[in-house]
Amino acid sequence: MRIAFAGAVASGGQLWVFGGVAATGMTSVIQRVDLRSGRATIVGRLPRPLAAASVFVLDGGIFLAGGVTDTYGGQGRSAGLAASISNTVLAFDSRAGAVRPAGVLPMPVAHAASAVVNGTAYLMGGTDGSQAVPAVVALRVGSASAQDPPAPWLAPASGPGHLARGSDPSTLPADVLVADHMNNRLVIIDPRGRVRWVFPRPGDLAPGQTFLMPDDAFFSPDGRYIVATQEDDQVISVIDVATSKIVYRYGKPGVPGAGHNHVDNPDDALMLPGGDIIFADIKNCRIVIVHPPAHRPARIIGQAASGCWHRPPRHFGSPNGAFPMANGGYVITEINADWASGIGLDGHVQWSAHPPGVLYPSDTVEVSPGRYLTADYSNPGQVVEFTPGGRRLWRFGGLNQPSLAMPMANGNILVNDDFNHRIIVISPETHRIVWQYGHTGVAGRAPGYLNDPDGLDLVPPDSYLIRNAATMGQP
Repeated sequence: MRIAFAGAVASGGQLWVFGGVAATGMTSVIQRVDLRSGRATIVGRLPRPLAAASVFVLDGGIFLAGGVTDTYGGQGRSAGLAASISNTVLAFDSRAGAVRPAGVLPMPVAHAASAVVNGTAYLMGGTDGSQAVPAVVALRVGSASAQDPPAPWLAPASGPGHLARGSDPSTLPADVLVADHMNNRLVIIDPRGRVRWVFPRPGDLAPGQTFLMPDDAFFSPDGRYIVATQEDDQVISVIDVATSKIVYRYGKPGVPGAGHNHVDNPDDALMLPGGDIIFADIKNCRIVIVHPPAHRPARIIGQAASGCWHRPPRHFGSPNGAFPMANGGYVITEINADWASGIGLDGHVQWSAHPPGVLYPSDTVEVSPGRYLTADYSNPGQVVEFTPGGRRLWRFGGLNQPSLAMPMANGNILVNDDFNHRIIVISPETHRIVWQYGHTGVAGRAPGYLNDPDGLDLVPPDSYLIRNAATMGQP
């Protein structure tokens, strides 16, 4: 295969070539070149097409850092963006031909020079897509590196997919993690509609342990864990991907409260790069930060002692989400009186707005600075993009209590349409649903069915917190 801008490294007497740009566009192909014969063989694929990554051998392992993951044509919502630059570090197992997430860079970078000196890899310079990166990044393999989680969704898939008619798998950049609320499970579904992973399976839970009604689930910024919020069971669970075991819990299952290790309808728990967990505690009308393994709040923002109404940061009207913004603050959504606000962890309120035409705002996220996306958890429901001044930019209606709309790097929007029992991809360019898993309006558990899917994330390295780790504000 003729390619340009590939990443390459020599190891084990072979030349390994990763991705690059071919005549048909960017590729995810991994090639092995025999240095004696010059023959190239395709031996695997990256999780997604990649070019201009830095590749190096460190502590006997092959690693890829950063690179270009998407190129835009300068049309529509992506106009003006030349490329999507990665901040992900991948590890390549040359024996198995498999790739797994291995870490996160402090900033996205492509075309960086690399060198390894005395057990440390250095990335020097490069570009973030719009300007040069004047930085040197040092990378080391720690003693725990051999325990990095496998990626079960990267294993070879087989069997039929179960998508709605007309679905286009190419509209998704990666597999999707779904919190299948009323089925009491998490599932990973690939773009062709095949179930790749399920939690819990027999033996995953400890004796006496339950896993009930997960309504949100997100990968940690390093890809090692899944943080699942079980809003109706009053608990937050951290699941180790490598072992499929719950390794930390905050809250008492089935017991609401406001004291140490108690919550009352927790929502959208996110793990920060330093390991803290931030979440909205809806009925306690507060934002809480905890530091595992502790079981008491490290910080509480807001108080409900004198009522739950919109007066941030002292009071919140039943907040249901706190999602990171590029400036280090968080956009907090409040159910009471329909508010979304940009707030720094120092308590400074940057803006507040009513998402226009929205009756029940849910899980507002930042698309880009000055553009925000919220789901209207109503029937009929909608997805609305708006400005901090409250001006509507775009909407898609006809949904049934959607609770989360996630913008993806390719410009499409991934949505869980809860009580239509489906997850969908919406193209803002065509204003159409271009991908769907689940039977509209029909709940079930068999392949192709969901039952109130209430949360979602993409798998690493496309997962929400990996994409936002470089700018997430920390306590």
